[in-house]
Amino acid sequence: MIYPTPEQLSNEGKYNRYTLVIASAKCARAITDEYVEQRAVAEKLLASKDTDKSIASMIKKEIRDEKAVTTAVNRLNDGTYVISDETVPENTTM
Repeated sequence: MIYPTPEQLSNEGKYNRYTLVIASAKCARAITDEYVEQRAVAEKLLASKDTDKSIASMIKKEIRDEKAVTTAVNRLNDGTYVISDETVPENTTM
């Protein structure tokens, strides 16, 4: 189980689980893309022999060592990644 729980991420019921899943998935995709970019730059530097560092040391520790979804949930929790209120549907009563 990932900490924090969905109830803690929902901002006192402001966001439902579906919204949290979509936001986490979008953030995880952005993290994966960031990892791919950093790895490509590191591989180019190694290929051109511009550095003597390892690939792992040239990639941010946060995205290198943790799974993308875990990092995404942590970013949602600490406010680094914010859910836009424009995309959240208004609660309508029937």
